[in-house]
Amino acid sequence: MEKMRAMVLSECAKIETNPLKLTQIDKHQIKRSNEILLKIEACGVCHSQLHGIEGDWKDIGIPPTLPTVPGHEVVGKVVQIGDKVTKFKIGDRAGITPLLEACKECQYCKEGKEYLCESSIITGESFKGGYTEYITVVEDYATKVPDNMRAEYAAPLFCAGITAYKAVKAAEPKLNKKIGIFGIGGVGHMAIQFAKVENCKVIAFSRSQKHLDVAKRLGASDAMVFSEKQEKFLDTLKEKHGTLDAAIVFAPADIVTDTAIKSVKKGGLIVIATVGENPSFMPFEEKTIRGTLIGSTKDMEQVIKICDEENLEVITQIFPLEQANQALKKLKDSEIEARAVLIP
Repeated sequence: MEKMRAMVLSECAKIETNPLKLTQIDKHQIKRSNEILLKIEACGVCHSQLHGIEGDWKDIGIPPTLPTVPGHEVVGKVVQIGDKVTKFKIGDRAGITPLLEACKECQYCKEGKEYLCESSIITGESFKGGYTEYITVVEDYATKVPDNMRAEYAAPLFCAGITAYKAVKAAEPKLNKKIGIFGIGGVGHMAIQFAKVENCKVIAFSRSQKHLDVAKRLGASDAMVFSEKQEKFLDTLKEKHGTLDAAIVFAPADIVTDTAIKSVKKGGLIVIATVGENPSFMPFEEKTIRGTLIGSTKDMEQVIKICDEENLEVITQIFPLEQANQALKKLKDSEIEARAVLIP
């Protein structure tokens, strides 16, 4: 059996202890006639991986099995195809989102919301993750990537990009709508740009000045330092901008979610794209709180199309595969400007 290099997690532990170990594992093989084999060109490093690796999300069943190979935003070259594959040919480029596979039978799959499928298989929660050299995927769950799109640009689109796109769509964007984006990292910096494509007025919030500078450069009409002194923060916001029409929350802190809800006008909309405690909620204010998750294969095609046509910026920092622990440690310490990307 041919082998490949992979960064394997055998037990959850703090990233400082370098829990990912470089290991030779069996190279993935095509097992079904509708699968393609990708030689991975790049894999983005998502914040949710850090939670999984450190064991923060054991209570929601992540990771479901150990050992595992993390990584769920993957782009690569098609090097082999099953004999029933029609969507790809050898030499094409393709990407995979966190949705590796769905059942195609349930109500969600039939509604075109296959990412909500309850028997879905998630990329990077078994040995089928992106922190390695090859991966197989059923052709229907892979998306074409243009030849001219750099791998380190394309890979983050398959989680950060689609998450940002879908969260902005959930905020019901329209001309001059005032949308606050809380948390400007790998996902937030893309959301600013998707909201700008929809001609919204964007106000960005972050604890880090570096992230606020990025937000301004990418077209946010204002970028404000987030503060846990809630009353003072809300007063400053109202003074400068009034209440928000909508807010999108990417920062995984309950105080941020709570503040975002309070910063939105009555009848406004709050989109929550993180995991946390249920915030307090006053029904008489007629606000809508909405959850969001990646998106469908059709959504993914739109993300690639918009990024290609509008030339959206993806801010990346590249690390070799072997340095996955270091990349995640930098992410934990807020030292990554937006998205770290591993190159095998």
